[in-house]
Amino acid sequence: MKGSRTKKVIRIVLPVVVVLALISGYTWFYNLTRAPLPQHDGELRAAGLNDTVEILRDEWGIPHIYASNMHDLFFAQGYTQAQDRWWQMEFFRHVGSGTIEELVGKNSDLLAADIFLRSLGWRHVAEQEVANYDHEALAHAQAFTDGVNAYIMGRDPGELALEYSILGLTGIDIQIEPWTLVDSLTFAKVMAWELGFRGSKEELRSTLYELLGQEMTDQWLTTPWPFGEKPTIIQPEDLPITASTLTSQVNNTTVPPEVDTLPIENICLDTHLTSGDSSGLGSNNWVVSGSMTASGMPLLANDPHLGIQMPSIWYQIGLHCQPANGESPQDIAGFTFAASPGIIIGHNNFIAWGVTNVGPDVFDLYRIRVNPDNPLQYEWNGEWRDMTLYEETIHFGDGEEPITIQVRETHLGPIINDNQINEETGGIPGFNNEDPVALRWTALDPGTITQAIVKLNKATNWEEFRGALQYWDVPSQNFVYADVEGNIGYQTPGRIPIRAENHSGLLPVPGWTDEFEWQGFIPYDDLPRVLNPERGYIVTANQALVPLEYYDQLAQELGEGRNYVISHEWNYGYRGQRIVELLKEKAPHTIASFQAIQGDNKLISAEELMPYLASLQFADTELAEARDWLLEWDCQCNADSPQAALYAEFWAKLVDNLYSDQLGEEVQPDGDSREMWATFLLMEEPDNAWWDDITTENVVETRDDILVRSFREGYANTIAALGENRNDWRWSELHTATFVSNPLGLSGIGLIENIVNRGPFATSGSTETINANRWTVSSGDFTVSSLPSMRMIVDVGDFTQSVTVHTTGESGHPYSQHYDDMIDLWCNMEYYPMLWTREQVESATVNRLILNPGD
Repeated sequence: MKGSRTKKVIRIVLPVVVVLALISGYTWFYNLTRAPLPQHDGELRAAGLNDTVEILRDEWGIPHIYASNMHDLFFAQGYTQAQDRWWQMEFFRHVGSGTIEELVGKNSDLLAADIFLRSLGWRHVAEQEVANYDHEALAHAQAFTDGVNAYIMGRDPGELALEYSILGLTGIDIQIEPWTLVDSLTFAKVMAWELGFRGSKEELRSTLYELLGQEMTDQWLTTPWPFGEKPTIIQPEDLPITASTLTSQVNNTTVPPEVDTLPIENICLDTHLTSGDSSGLGSNNWVVSGSMTASGMPLLANDPHLGIQMPSIWYQIGLHCQPANGESPQDIAGFTFAASPGIIIGHNNFIAWGVTNVGPDVFDLYRIRVNPDNPLQYEWNGEWRDMTLYEETIHFGDGEEPITIQVRETHLGPIINDNQINEETGGIPGFNNEDPVALRWTALDPGTITQAIVKLNKATNWEEFRGALQYWDVPSQNFVYADVEGNIGYQTPGRIPIRAENHSGLLPVPGWTDEFEWQGFIPYDDLPRVLNPERGYIVTANQALVPLEYYDQLAQELGEGRNYVISHEWNYGYRGQRIVELLKEKAPHTIASFQAIQGDNKLISAEELMPYLASLQFADTELAEARDWLLEWDCQCNADSPQAALYAEFWAKLVDNLYSDQLGEEVQPDGDSREMWATFLLMEEPDNAWWDDITTENVVETRDDILVRSFREGYANTIAALGENRNDWRWSELHTATFVSNPLGLSGIGLIENIVNRGPFATSGSTETINANRWTVSSGDFTVSSLPSMRMIVDVGDFTQSVTVHTTGESGHPYSQHYDDMIDLWCNMEYYPMLWTREQVESATVNRLILNPGD
């Protein structure tokens, strides 16, 4: 009987225990995932505030901050961004500081990244930058920093971000360190890298010149830009910038014969620091005057294209200061980065602005001669000069033994190929005295970008706008402008080097004399700009900045015998061409017409190649019919387009068949705008050596051979992926976007990745459509690698009518409702109001948080 009663008790108790365990486990998981969610309603006290601040949020979680003084406004901005995006801020500062492994533990794949980032010395430069800022910029930046710390300090890591708790389960111990002003400045270097140096081709060009020769290399890598066929940003009628007479053209792309072009390999880090693939990035912005709008006032649009990531790179916010002392109020709305104070893109009460990447050549690689008797000296003009030496210790979050390296720096810049990891042994050999290379890059000089942002945010007219951008040094951006007086304009800012006449900037050069040393920078007042062009519009889409005549102007202004070329490597103008077409076609413009342009999916490159496909002769009837069916396509890469799927498969095979055999395994073509234009030019040279497949013996292929092969293979691949019935094909079944969070979203553990990542989502658009959901041939599929990271349309005549959307959501917390609530809007080309007036914000308010001064 006793045993029977025991079994009965067990049968009763065991389910209870299991239920309690499940409840306990659920409770633990619930607390783990919800503990980081911040308070958005009620009242809180924050030490460091001078007065009460209100933070109002709409249904999307977008905050509008109302303060009575500028200190409190920026303090609350730091507090708010830390509430919503602290892990993103934490990750960004570790990237910029070269301390990624403090977050994730020792990792062979990341060790090279940390070593390389320490070699660049971004944090050292940021520390020097503090001295460059005026009182106002320092005060705002410090207030932002104090606001961040008011939120993060005193909280356990698990109360700040889920990532700490998950990483803690693996033995990673992360201590919360105070945010510093230098952390924000260091992040600016990260963005400069993503938007600048990663696009440099000097190392690759040096290698290919040795492998293929200059002619073939330049046909692929430095394809002549289509001046006169596709629109530049500054157009011929916008010149001269000053009163100079323009008479000739400059196109200095010849490599001086005396420059050593031996290949340099494996110097530069190929790591995507903040997101997915950021190579080949582009963006769109444009502005039209009232002569082209239904309202008679300007409209401005912007959609920056950045690597896909989770959460969005952007943080949307409204900043409103109503001073109690009677000073003029300040209102700003738009987008910033989580780690940055102020507004990067947006508008205030008087002006609106948007940006795209200029992509100037602001970096050079210099070969260094090291003293054989002293590795801390290098040759300069026949004498030995001392290097600066830094010691850098790399710590690991999992407690592994730290590693200390030494970084050498010349006056030209740091040596970036010391301390390269031996692939066979895993050892770090230290100094490289055989072929050391130093990097000269404008971002490695102390800059003033925060000062530019502060002044930009309060500018009230064109003159103040231009005055602010004098301080915008790197990364150089294409700024479009509109104001409430009806003016539109454009300005290039940035430090853009002047080189010696025989220095193209295309290849590594000797660094032991001053022959190739930079000779200053193009003066700000000589950089491209235009105000109120007669045509009534300005379009930038990363295309060539100026007509070639501009360089003659600079030579007349600044002196002959120097190289003033801003860059040789531009986007090849497909998006810019299409935007101009639609601006002319759809005028007079409204918010709706601008939305239609931002969502346009026409692929002009496909339109260029169609005549060559039409002329092909196919022995296979099925292929001929498929080709004829493709020729009926309108070249729109819409989500439901079957032809877009076939064309993408064909294009992927064409790029591979045309270029990969000559380039070899180490160089992978992406199929971006450069290859689109290079391929179009090669179509007119059917016997060019690029068309020959060097892997086939005793056969010399021509253009049509490769086109037929590529179409046949592309058609077969489409059937394999989407089935036999081509009427059922959908481009969006191949072309999807998955938003990945760093670092957990790349952990390889499905359970964790499903918590922090979102997707895949069906998408429209393609590489080099205006709706630029970019994919790369080298990836092996059609997954989106970079995208319009937000879309904004500003109505300067009535700011309350402005609309916007960004990719994921305001929050960086995976269990927040605002982590992913914008994705469907973004995928479907939908927008929400860009709230502006207090009345508009109040009517949309869902959450109200009051911050009061106090401990």
